Parts: sequence; structure tokens; C-alpha cells
Amino acid sequence: MNKPVVAIVGRPNVGKSALFNRILGRNLAIVEDMPGVTRDRNYADAEWEGKQFHLVDTGGFEPESEDPMFMKIRDQTTLAIEEADYIIFLMDGQEGLLPADLEVAQRLRAAAKPVIYAINKVDGARHEGLLPDFYRLGVDTLIPLSALHGSGFTDLMDELAKILPDTPPVPEPEEGTRVTPRIAIIGRPNVGKSSFINALIGEDRMIVSPVSGTTRDAVDSLYRYYGREYILVDTAGIRSRGRISQGVEKFSVMRAMKGVDRCDVALVLLDAAEGVTEQDERIVGIAHEEGKGIIIVLNKWDLVQDKEEAYKKFIDDVKYRLKFVDYAPVLTLSALTRQRLTKVFDEIDKIVSEREKRVPTAELNRVFERLTSRHEPPMYHGKRVKYFYVTQVAIKPPTFVVFVNYPEGVHFSYIRYIENNLRQAFGFHGSPIRIYPKRRREEQTAEERTRPPAARGRKKKAT
Repeated sequence: MNKPVVAIVGRPNVGKSALFNRILGRNLAIVEDMPGVTRDRNYADAEWEGKQFHLVDTGGFEPESEDPMFMKIRDQTTLAIEEADYIIFLMDGQEGLLPADLEVAQRLRAAAKPVIYAINKVDGARHEGLLPDFYRLGVDTLIPLSALHGSGFTDLMDELAKILPDTPPVPEPEEGTRVTPRIAIIGRPNVGKSSFINALIGEDRMIVSPVSGTTRDAVDSLYRYYGREYILVDTAGIRSRGRISQGVEKFSVMRAMKGVDRCDVALVLLDAAEGVTEQDERIVGIAHEEGKGIIIVLNKWDLVQDKEEAYKKFIDDVKYRLKFVDYAPVLTLSALTRQRLTKVFDEIDKIVSEREKRVPTAELNRVFERLTSRHEPPMYHGKRVKYFYVTQVAIKPPTFVVFVNYPEGVHFSYIRYIENNLRQAFGFHGSPIRIYPKRRREEQTAEERTRPPAARGRKKKAT
């Protein structure tokens, strides 16, 4: 499934990050909240009324500013408008309609994308006096809201839900049939993604250029290797336009998200000369959070001089900066010379198989009983957290539910301990696994037993 991208754009200080966090239901616009990974975050997966989408926060748009920082932010916002499928244009209801808003609106009309016009910081009748002024934008529908306090938020999200496409169910393949795996080639601009695919299929299927951002849209190619078929998705980079430069590379994550959505395995290409960058961390994080199989590919290996020393340094870098995907294999190759090129398919086949692995419950719990008796979990408010049993509930990625007496007392470190032991026992090579704690039915309160399950995608209550 290819989820649409929704970008929030507007001038500085109109409340874009507050709205971003309100939609997600948590404060995510400042730092990543996944233990072991700290990085700037301006994108996340979101859902409303069962419709799933990627949400992107952007910097403030200052059309007239010559300040170098604002010029970079302006370029980033322009790029976000290009890459997004839908746009929320946020303005400040307390300041009224400003010339900068009019310029943003003009750019949005030129982009010809579906736009929702929202007026933020409207906290009651005292702020409604300036609202009629915004109709000078020439639009029929304006949505007043307070991203901070929640008033009007549901109206905004209902308007977004009207224009978002339905999220189609993912069909289950028939047992015993081989589904052609989809392989997304992701990475920063100019790390060799298109060259990699061209080298594999033996023709210039992709446009290759040393200029960052040549590839505009995801392109699928069917590839056969020793009788097996694969669909290769070149996701790539960002188109250069005007002053848009490598300084806006962070929006290559938007391209990566679109390709990762519908893939089984992500090949994350890194540049051998540069090692792991902050942008690489972000892109690998997307594949990890989406539950996809991951292979770390160090491309342009032919340009490395002291290969043994360089490989050792690179592996140390991966262990430090990409420790949250320590399950992912690392390969070195050269798309230019075709060195070790096809080795990736052996890894892909392993990972596709591991992502579909189901472990019998009895065998799973024999391992689980040993690991919990060997290392007792930490206390929770002076009470012992008891781990009763575990069961596998899904594949792609392998997903497990651990039944305990106090789910809220389960510490991340102990989940990580369980994960490490499950990997030692059963593999799951190259694939993330998910482990969720759940209260055992016997331990549930009467209220919990009678409470209906929360509807997926139910509207969040504004607070």
C-alpha cells in the first residue's frame, strides 16, 4: 500500500509543529521517542478514520527574507509542496492575513495540489474578528482551530479524511504460492541507487546523473535472477530546482517513505566514501519503523583504498549509529564495476523467508520460559512483573504478544532482552520483530474485560 503524503506548510510560528503533534497524539516534532535512536524528526505515520497517511512538518516559509537560514527553509518548504500529495496550509488567526500568506497561497495554487486552508490560534470569540479577512484568499472553506487546545481539530481532520483515499486491505496470498517480493532501493541522493538498478538489469532503465536528485518518481522494474522474480523499486532522490540543493536532503525521506510503503525488503545504499550520515540514520529508521526487511549496502566500494581498514571502521560506525537495526546484514559492492552485485539476492531470499517465519507456540514458550527464569524482570512500583507466556500473532514482520500482569510495568530493556533471545533461538535474519506486552485475561479488571476494543482509526478526543 502506498500511503499519501500530507505536508503542513505556512509562515514561521503559526503552530505547524503543534498541529503535527496534535494529529499524532504525542510530542514527536522535537525528538524521536524510540529508545536507542535520537534524531530530529519532521515526519511520521498517521491515521484518521481508518485512513493512513504520512505526515510531514515543515519549516516556516518566509518569501521575502534574505537571511540564509530562512532561504534554506523556504527551499525546503517549496520542495515539501512538490513532494506532497495533500497540503494543510496553516495561518495565524491572531495576526490576520499577511502578505507572506498570500504568496504561499499563490505557490499552492501553482502546484495544483489539494489544499486545506486552516486558521490556527482561534481560541474563542475574541480571536474570530480577523477571520473574514482570510476570505481574500479566494477559497470557499476556511477551518478555524486551536492546535494547542484542540478546538476545531476534529473539523480539520474530517475535512482531510474527505479527500484522502481509502486505505485498501492487504490481501493474504494463497498458502504455498510465491509472491514476487518488492525490493525498494532507498538512500540519500547520489549514493548510486539508479546505477545499482541499471547494473542489475543490464540497461539504462533509470536516468543516471552525478547531480543529486535526478530521479523524480518511484519506478518499478521486473528482474529475474536464476529463475526467481523480483520487483525493484528505485525511489529516489529529489529533483534540483533553482536554489534547492543538497541542504534539503532531509526531504529524500519523503521519497523513501513512498517506496518503503509497498516493499518487502529495503536495500539502504550508503556511500563508501562518507560512511553513515545523519540522513542515513533517518532513512534506515523509516524502513525499521515500517517493519520491513533491511539490508545495509555500502556502494562505491571500488573507490575505497584500504578496504580492510575501511570495512572495520564502517562496521564500527554501523554498530554505533545504526544499532537499532543490528539485525540487518551489511554488504559491500560496486554498482559501477558490478563487484559482488548479485550477492544481495541471496540475502533478500533469506530475509523474505525469515519475515514469513511462524514459530510453534510450544517451542516458542520453551525458549520464553528459559529466558525469563534466567533473568528476572525489574520491579514495577514495588511489585514483581510476571511474564506468563508468549504467542506469535503475525508475520511480515514477525509479531509477538507477551502476556503479563502489569503491561505498564514492562521496561524497554526487558523487551529488548526478549527480542535478543528470540533471535538467538529462531533467527529472523534481516527483519525487525515486534513484541507487545498485554495483560493476561485472568489479571484483567472487570472494567477491562467489559470494555469494547478501541476502534482502529477512531477520532481522537480534542483536549
